[in-house]
Amino acid sequence: MKLFENHNLKSYNTFGMEVFARQFVELETAEETSAAVAEYLQQWPYYILGGGSNTLFTNDFDGTIVHPAFHGVERMEENSDNVLLRVAAGEPWENLIQYCIKHEYYGLENLTAIPGLVGSAPVQNIGAYGVEVKDTVYKVQGYILSTRNPFELSNADCLFGYRNSIFKQTLKNDCIITYVWFQLSKKKHFTLSYQGLAKALEERELPLTLHCVSDCVRKIREAKLPDPKIVGNGGSFFKNPVISVEKYRDLLTQYPDLVAYDAPDGCKKLSAGQLIEKSGWKGRRVGKAGTWKNQALVLVNYGGATPKEVLGVAETIIKDVKTLFDITLEMEINRI
Repeated sequence: MKLFENHNLKSYNTFGMEVFARQFVELETAEETSAAVAEYLQQWPYYILGGGSNTLFTNDFDGTIVHPAFHGVERMEENSDNVLLRVAAGEPWENLIQYCIKHEYYGLENLTAIPGLVGSAPVQNIGAYGVEVKDTVYKVQGYILSTRNPFELSNADCLFGYRNSIFKQTLKNDCIITYVWFQLSKKKHFTLSYQGLAKALEERELPLTLHCVSDCVRKIREAKLPDPKIVGNGGSFFKNPVISVEKYRDLLTQYPDLVAYDAPDGCKKLSAGQLIEKSGWKGRRVGKAGTWKNQALVLVNYGGATPKEVLGVAETIIKDVKTLFDITLEMEINRI
């Protein structure tokens, strides 16, 4: 375990905000978690920080940041159909993707090139191109901060929803995830419900292999999304709104090209990016913050932007989309 005082968090958040934490605790093993909970997470405010890819720090953090830095992918069980992996919370997500491609484990390839660490994946229920991580999570292990007891939650216990889970609800700020278990298929199968992915594979005349699907996903993401190492950003800033079929039909009379996907309970999920673009915000810049030129859903730090500038852009977008569509966008990003 390593402890740092007045620690600069610029390299720990993909927006590249230069903010400082009073204390920064780096966990080098999962076994150190219980000691960190007992020693550092009882008085000051605290925050569990993974790769910082879905986090916008709005000020210096006057408390303790805990960062899991322990790695590892272990095969726990295996048969002719499936494999059960236990993955450390501090393992970079992309490392897991490459491990699965190498060993021909199916289920996560559509989530290629998503930044962040494995421990953050179930919190957000990350998803892309027709796949959500909930489809493969077997169980999650960690520690409850308020009781200092270990926990183990099954997939059903995690209460997964669209960009949501129990870790963003009743367990928000009250747990540290140490391991995520994934059940993956050894039988060849792919999810190609996202039309853009299926079309890209066809146009490039690529065979259906894990490597090709993953590579195609990477190319699509690179064409739409900025590299946070070059242009600070937190990925998708807003959730895709879910509306009733009736409201969607009404909107189609004004916007016949409005994209929608089927959602639970007979609702429709719209593209937040399309709504933002139609509101005149694609590639628009205000000061040092704005939206990305290729994807209006992504808010960016063009260099030296303050949290106030980023939030100002976000709040104006919410207002403009509400005025045009009578839909209130919800931020997906975690504001700290």
